[in-house]
Amino acid sequence: MRIGELSARTGVSARSIRYYEQQGLLAAVRTAAGQRVFAESAVERVRLIRRLFDAGLSSRRMSELLPCVTDPAIRTRWLTDRLREERTRMEAEMAQLAHAVAVLDEIVTDMTVADAVPGGACP
Repeated sequence: MRIGELSARTGVSARSIRYYEQQGLLAAVRTAAGQRVFAESAVERVRLIRRLFDAGLSSRRMSELLPCVTDPAIRTRWLTDRLREERTRMEAEMAQLAHAVAVLDEIVTDMTVADAVPGGACP
């Protein structure tokens, strides 16, 4: 199938599909005219790539994990361990963001309207 059909069937832009191919996440063959042709299996592959991006994984990390995710014969404990590591990393980032939000809330609470200088200008 051509890139336009793959885009329509997955809801992913042709630009994103080209990016996936450039990153080695998705394979296509080229016609004599240089047009991309994708296998039927590309539909599920693109959907999986989208899910992994939605889960916060980088394209670099995906290139390491995708062979194990898509081939049940080579799924290993290594794969589940890597996915758990990604989850732990995200939880740590969430904790840091929650702390930053709490600090900003404290700063806003400490500032009161009474502290404002009448007619003062701040950029």
